[in-house]
Amino acid sequence: MTSSRQQPGWMHIGAGSFHRAHQAWYLDQLAKQGQPAWKLLLGNIRADMSPLLEQLAAQNGVYTLETISPAGEHRYEEIHAIQAVIPWDDRLAALIAAGADSNTRVISFTVTEGGYYLDQHLQLDTANADLAADLQGGLNTIYGAIAAILRTRMADSGTPVTLLNCDNLRHNGERFHSGLKQFLQLRGETGLLDWVDSHTSSPNCMVDRITPRPTPEVVARVQAATGKHDPCAIMGESFIQWVVEDNFIAGRPALEAVGVEMVESVLPYEEAKIRILNASHSCIAWAGTLIGLSSIDESTAVPSIRQMAFDYVTQDVIPCLSPSPLDLAAYRDTVLERFGNPHIRDSNQRVAADGFSKVPGFIAPTLQQSVARGAVPEATCMLPALFFRFLQRWQANTLPYTYQDGIMDAAACRQMLTAADPVAAFCADPMLWGSLAGTAQLEAPLRAALQKVDQWLDGIQAG
Repeated sequence: MTSSRQQPGWMHIGAGSFHRAHQAWYLDQLAKQGQPAWKLLLGNIRADMSPLLEQLAAQNGVYTLETISPAGEHRYEEIHAIQAVIPWDDRLAALIAAGADSNTRVISFTVTEGGYYLDQHLQLDTANADLAADLQGGLNTIYGAIAAILRTRMADSGTPVTLLNCDNLRHNGERFHSGLKQFLQLRGETGLLDWVDSHTSSPNCMVDRITPRPTPEVVARVQAATGKHDPCAIMGESFIQWVVEDNFIAGRPALEAVGVEMVESVLPYEEAKIRILNASHSCIAWAGTLIGLSSIDESTAVPSIRQMAFDYVTQDVIPCLSPSPLDLAAYRDTVLERFGNPHIRDSNQRVAADGFSKVPGFIAPTLQQSVARGAVPEATCMLPALFFRFLQRWQANTLPYTYQDGIMDAAACRQMLTAADPVAAFCADPMLWGSLAGTAQLEAPLRAALQKVDQWLDGIQAG
């Protein structure tokens, strides 16, 4: 057994529940199988996770993962993968030092889709306040943090490192790499830019496991089942999947030994996941919220909501993605079964968030592709129609929860919703629709979908 100092390191940025239920779980499985150990380090860019990091550090990185199957089977595992918790400070000194260490071979991150600040042309949104601050030397975004790490690494050891995006962003590795290069170009860091090209790789990957925000009920169930009080306990569904492009520049763990699919191209997997699972998830969350429901499983159990998601996938997504190496209809059915798991209790609030990232990322591609092949995307238009009615409730302050959206310009959104023709203004936004913005091919079916949503809401209220 090598010493901790000699172990290859994997550092993850983003201390939310998903990493601890997903990537950390896989690395934990490797250790339990007796595979060569990699040291997992966990840190965060923002201060909001500091209490969690402090509690994890007090528990030596150990926490309990509860998984629940659609049949209601509960399982409890202690996860020991995290060997070092990186304390947060406003200059990210410890995070930068850990990432720059030559033993750190992989740096992965989960910062949510909006955390990459890319517009429909995949250009950085330099008007964003956090990104603008980082261009002046701040450390508020993944680009500012990674640039600081790589700058130090280049100056110290100069050793290569893999940068692994684990968010639901199409072509996520390529898009992060492009955003990072733009960031460095805007800062005039040509030396570091050249070094990034020759000393880093950014594999694409697809990640999947529904992981709700932790609640006190999870902690109580864990204590009842295991006898241990664990304030860091998390819960997720039993299903898990990770598909990764095998492009690691500085070595990697034997991920395939624990079920990770190491592939040449992630494209068909990520397209199926983003368009079927992620878009349907948003559809169900927006629809459920509009009729007063709080959880995804409750919303999926409403036949008319389930049918909206089913029709969207069946009528528009499957024709767009066919032929595919995946059985898309079977994947659709599995996804809807997962969403209906009554034991997960994932919140509509969590899934409904970040619509201004999800519409262009998850939904607009199917609209664009449907129009390009001469079809009218009636079923797909139901999703942005639900989001539009959702935004009107946000504007009227009648949503049952606080809507969170990392890239929404609240003032611009209010201006759009109070325009003489709000629907036309909504359909004209190039950030949402790309090449379809302002076209009749979008606006006409969307207006028809809004009528259907209103009829549906009237029917629900009358019932």
